[in-house]
Amino acid sequence: MRLTAQPICSQVLADRYAASGESLAAHVYARVARALAQAEPAGKRAEIARLFLRNMECGAIGAGRIMANAGTDARATMVNCFVQPVGGAHSALSFDEGLAQACATLAMGGGVGYDFSPLPPAAADAEAHRAAPPVCQAIDRYDQACTQLPWQGSRRGAQMAVLSCDHPDIVEFVRAKHGRKRWGTFNVSVAVTDAFLVAVERDAPWPLLHPAAPSPAAIAAGAARSEGGLWRYRVDSARAIWDEICRQALHSAEPGLLYLDTINRTNRLRALETIRATNPCGEQPLPEYGCCVLGPIDLGRLVKHPFGHAGAPEMDLTRLADLVRTQVRMLDNVIDLTRWPLPAQAKEARAKRRIGVGVTGLADMLAMMQLRYDSEAGRTAAQAAARCIRDNAYAASAALAAERGPFPLYRPDDYLAPGGACDSLPGEVRKAIAAHGLRNSHLVSYAPTGSVSLAFADNCSNGIEPAYGWTYRRRLRFRGEPPTEMTAENHAWRLWKRLHPGASALPGYFLEAAAIAPADHVAMLAALQPYVDASISKTVPVPTRWRVEDVQALFMQGWRTGLKGLTIFRPDPELDAVMSSAPELRPLDGPPAQDCRICG
Repeated sequence: MRLTAQPICSQVLADRYAASGESLAAHVYARVARALAQAEPAGKRAEIARLFLRNMECGAIGAGRIMANAGTDARATMVNCFVQPVGGAHSALSFDEGLAQACATLAMGGGVGYDFSPLPPAAADAEAHRAAPPVCQAIDRYDQACTQLPWQGSRRGAQMAVLSCDHPDIVEFVRAKHGRKRWGTFNVSVAVTDAFLVAVERDAPWPLLHPAAPSPAAIAAGAARSEGGLWRYRVDSARAIWDEICRQALHSAEPGLLYLDTINRTNRLRALETIRATNPCGEQPLPEYGCCVLGPIDLGRLVKHPFGHAGAPEMDLTRLADLVRTQVRMLDNVIDLTRWPLPAQAKEARAKRRIGVGVTGLADMLAMMQLRYDSEAGRTAAQAAARCIRDNAYAASAALAAERGPFPLYRPDDYLAPGGACDSLPGEVRKAIAAHGLRNSHLVSYAPTGSVSLAFADNCSNGIEPAYGWTYRRRLRFRGEPPTEMTAENHAWRLWKRLHPGASALPGYFLEAAAIAPADHVAMLAALQPYVDASISKTVPVPTRWRVEDVQALFMQGWRTGLKGLTIFRPDPELDAVMSSAPELRPLDGPPAQDCRICG
């Protein structure tokens, strides 16, 4: 059923995605379809362009950089997500070279994550600091450099700072964004290991280590060589560090956690690469110079008989499978067509050909199926969609490998060995992979989709998030103008109102994010993660009354249930945010991660 366009949706489309002469989503779809078909043989381009166009019309779109930049003359990339090295004394790259590379990527529209752990502690000696500044000063420089880039339109740079839980500056790092006043272009996460979390459980001491030599004052205070050859700057209580991480997360929504051992243990290419950081929103754990091409599918578009109108609601998995298979081809084409900020990124991307088929509108889909987001039935329905996406993405990648060849670093044992990545795939998909290999090393990633969901999906629920509200005020910035507030209405809510004129109370399966228990948010993440070979971006809202101990228990739940990362948000009117409930204009208290400046 077609609904009238919301002013906020039309405004976001015009501001962020429409090229010159475009005014409708259909115009954007046609441009993107034509552009991405150029990777095909000349005789097939018109046919494939029509295929891509139909896919987008049915709700399978590209992520923000694809929709904005494909087929334009902009000196910009179609790739949303990158991870890059920061350089320094123990790298082939100097610190200044690493910063210059970061600026080159940011200037072309990419969001960048970094592991700052190689940089020296504040207590390192003068020689170490001549090679690179200490961690927090280094992040200050990256933040300042990003803000000074000549941005066009309303887009701004987005970065992720990751620090290992055993870095001597870990406490200073986790306190740095208290009140969200510092590092405005950054999200921050702590890379926690299994060993650290076990030490927390046992209340064990935790050594803080680094290869950089300590200053004389640090040595006088007890810094010494460890048995492994690193410098042990000090030994702290693991629980004291954990307490500070969770305290800051509760107060300021940062840091988030990356469960680093889970990320590397489940990585298909763990024999070839080590991952220490993610992109700015966390859905893409990547090696140095790694990147990923993203594209979500609007799941709400695939519900037959929504809300039980004219029949029992049902998810059209056959149609979803068709959309996924075309989506894999479209995203694979991006790798060969995009502009690359750095040659090292192009080399890495072409060697592994990472893509990320994703979703948006999951919560809308569940409401249309008359299922609660926090119910076992809701999680089962979400898993069915996720399984369909995974299975058909791998099938499509095997078919592309038969046509175009597997990705250059493909090794059968990484995927087909007993107990390996493909054990849970259907037999026919495994056979296809055995016969042809895979075109893409990774295929599924659930990113935030705030802006593309506004522009192209009538403000459906964002990614896998529940809806923030059914009608609310949202603060947006257009073309460098001061922030403005506009009303946004959730798509599923609008559709329900259209199908039920005159009805007042919403059914109980309409659940706003804040009405769902934090443990149930984590349960949805845990239900979906086995079907996602990259990761999932999600923010868990927690009640204002929560204590640090509650955060600690939730983060431990995330680790034990196999998540790769977790971020929380507690509403606080004193801290800046982007959304508030309508019709009243209250202090804006929505989760800041609802709309990634890059992914969505």
